[in-house]
Amino acid sequence: MNPKVILVDIIPPQTTPEESMARLNELENLLVTFGGFVIIRKIQKKQMPDYKTYIGKGKVDEILEEAIEKKADYIIVNNILRPQQIYNLERKFEKEKIEVWDKVDLILKIFAKHATTKEAKMQIELASLRHLGPRISKMGLELTRQGGGGAGGGGARRGQGETNIEIMKRHIAKREQKICSDLKKIEKNHESQRNSRKNHGFKTVAIVGYTNAGKSCLLKALTKKEVKVKNELFATLDSRIGKLYLPDTQNNCLLSDTIGFIRDLPTELIHAFHSTLAEVINADLLLHIIDINDFEMKQKIDAVNDVLKELECDKKKMIYVFNKTDLLDEENLKKGIKNHKSQFKNHSPVFVSALSKTNLEELKRVIGGSL
Repeated sequence: MNPKVILVDIIPPQTTPEESMARLNELENLLVTFGGFVIIRKIQKKQMPDYKTYIGKGKVDEILEEAIEKKADYIIVNNILRPQQIYNLERKFEKEKIEVWDKVDLILKIFAKHATTKEAKMQIELASLRHLGPRISKMGLELTRQGGGGAGGGGARRGQGETNIEIMKRHIAKREQKICSDLKKIEKNHESQRNSRKNHGFKTVAIVGYTNAGKSCLLKALTKKEVKVKNELFATLDSRIGKLYLPDTQNNCLLSDTIGFIRDLPTELIHAFHSTLAEVINADLLLHIIDINDFEMKQKIDAVNDVLKELECDKKKMIYVFNKTDLLDEENLKKGIKNHKSQFKNHSPVFVSALSKTNLEELKRVIGGSL
């Protein structure tokens, strides 16, 4: 049975209704990908989040009352919370057996659901450990405080709490070290493969873009490589590489697809997927895939560019590929092409439909001319 979830978003007072709706819609799409369904959506406007629980005290009580009434299984907060905030919220809801997650928790659950390779599974475990680690420390501090310092065994309880937490922290640190070591070995193998491609004269092109913009569909359309194509967020976690023939140059290049980006993608997740994202870092050319129908297109372009900047790839040569043109009528398509060609002329914009394979030859020509 799919879990029943209350979504909560804390936003600055100046956030527009459209932005607010788009934020919660994206969180709901993530939840649907995970397998849950929304029973209540809650928004609180606050200039500064609550120090202890991120959500204001009155709002927490209100959510708890409704969660009990609606028999919710989870509360998911559409923000990245500090360990102490998550811990305090968990304590508030634990009596009713309601779990509390932040945005990172939900994304990690989706990653775990979609991971198929050993490398992806290790990367997800590493990100999970790094997200969980600070909570362990905060929990240990809380146990220490609860233990008290007076006579009658309080000190013993405190000592036991500290011992258990130290054991858990050491275990996490050791596991992190092992995963990092194993991932380095895999990365060395990837690096060897990349060097081999360079030695054989292959240029590499990496597909980047917001999650669900159609990256995997484009890879399949261009290279005929069998990849999973699903209308859901984070369907692809591993790199997929196919060979692409460029008629104008009569040469082949290698085209790779990797994990989709999302707004406010936490740094810990970017770092955890570094070995997968190395295809982007080492590419000769980037194809930035953009859903031309998305009313939040500009914000999502900026979100992808923010991640590329963090990867130090924002200065790479990049083509903007506006996808899903088959969903626009002729008049709106013409208008969109005219506007985007002018606005993004520095990125050689191309307009395609990966699904209906429209204008792919033009895209190949632009790729060939950019390599």
